[in-house]
Amino acid sequence: MLSRKSFIIAATSLLLAASTSGIALGQAAGFSLEPNPANRLHAEKVDAIAALLPPDYKWAKDGVLSVAIAAGAPPIATYATDGATVVGFDPDIGRLVGEVLGLPVEIVPIAWADWPLGVTAGKYDAVISNVGVTEERKEKFDFSTYRIGIHGFYVRADSPITSIKEPKDIAGLKIITGSGTNQERIALEWDRQNQEAGLAPIELQYYDDDAAASLAISSGRADVQLNPNAPQAYHAALTGDTKLVGTISSGWPNPADVGITTRKGSGLAEPFTAAINHLIETGTYAELLAQWNVTPEAVPESRTNPPGLPKPPAS
Repeated sequence: MLSRKSFIIAATSLLLAASTSGIALGQAAGFSLEPNPANRLHAEKVDAIAALLPPDYKWAKDGVLSVAIAAGAPPIATYATDGATVVGFDPDIGRLVGEVLGLPVEIVPIAWADWPLGVTAGKYDAVISNVGVTEERKEKFDFSTYRIGIHGFYVRADSPITSIKEPKDIAGLKIITGSGTNQERIALEWDRQNQEAGLAPIELQYYDDDAAASLAISSGRADVQLNPNAPQAYHAALTGDTKLVGTISSGWPNPADVGITTRKGSGLAEPFTAAINHLIETGTYAELLAQWNVTPEAVPESRTNPPGLPKPPAS
């Protein structure tokens, strides 16, 4: 069993390895974390779509589309090599939408928990930060969908676990997940079904940072990690330490859409949806998905305020 000192040394080594070799390995896997990469995609302004913007809308900053993003983890959103520029799929889709609308885009880094108040107060015009569409959120916000939510089951690269598709596949396993998240809800519901069927219960584990979670997997103290797929796929490509053995909708048993989020009734959702659909039709959207290795999260079309995850039952 690892001592506390050994644990700290190993965790620190993981962080140092990610910071010193992540750029080169990321590029080898098809990622660029440069602030202004040469292969950044661009789009032309489409006057007919730009005309859908509400003429009386009060922008957070005149003449600029202000987009809030929580730089959580690549390839969705992270900080570039300069330590200041936010790069990833989410900021790139924001910039492309702005170009279709003929608007310069300002990326505003935020803490994810701050986005609802910031949108409501008009501190920024939109949030593009892995915000899932729910019926409860639709009461206060509008959505233009641009990705689907997928969670991935990842195990150590040499794990005997090869497939997780249904509840019985996780019986008796030690599972890392996020507290209070949809993935935790899924794991607990699968566990409930398993125990009703007489199968062994799971053990849930929670960690404050990715390095500690990675160490738990590599040391065998945990069997599997169930969390959003894209960051885990990036980590797997970066290190080769883990492998994917299954995916599930983040809204299981329902499909889950992720949307550009704007203030309810602001009038921005319609032009944003039209801009995304233009990017889909021209193939730029597919190129962007491939560039950041998130093609499995593609939507066939952008929709404004589609059915969202249902409200939790009243207690």
